[in-house]
Amino acid sequence: MTTVAPGRIEMITGPMFSGKSEELIRRLKRARIARQRVACYKPNIDLRYHRTAIASHSSQTHEASTVMTVEDLRATLFPMLDEVEVVGIDEVQFFSDDIIPLAVELVHLGKRVVMAGLDTTFAAEPFGPVPNLMAIADEVTKLSAVCMVCGAPAIHTQRLGQSQELVVVGAAGMYEARCRLHFQPWTDESGSEQLELLSTRETAET
Repeated sequence: MTTVAPGRIEMITGPMFSGKSEELIRRLKRARIARQRVACYKPNIDLRYHRTAIASHSSQTHEASTVMTVEDLRATLFPMLDEVEVVGIDEVQFFSDDIIPLAVELVHLGKRVVMAGLDTTFAAEPFGPVPNLMAIADEVTKLSAVCMVCGAPAIHTQRLGQSQELVVVGAAGMYEARCRLHFQPWTDESGSEQLELLSTRETAET
């Protein structure tokens, strides 16, 4: 019986505006240059920039399939799994914890799994499955952004406004990056200088 060499899990994380999607796109494009077959996915809750691609704030894009749940991801990926060597997943914090055993299963099948997602919420609490994915990853890349108050390295995502919902994807002027000193969870602020995001959650659900 042929033994399959194990794959690897690469986790890219950090606050908003830190370049997570851009780094994911860079790795997937390098895999394609190396003539590896790539499949990329993102949750349908995040349609801010492109419906059929992952996209960075700097306008870098990579073709991606949009899925509702981990079960949908599995159903889309596994019929073509023999033809895929690298699996990319963006905004992984929006998926359920079911993404963890799926990632482990893919690794045992010899796949390279590259994921990007926020590690903490706007309240500085662990976000979804990301901390556990970081714990089992072969490689973790934690990026920082630039604090919009003082210019220092920023590890927090500041929500501007009064909404206390955990998931608010892209209301205009809703988020900016902050350092530890200037991060103020649960406060009502305005005047973000970061890129404006288009609110698409309602559109995705209709």
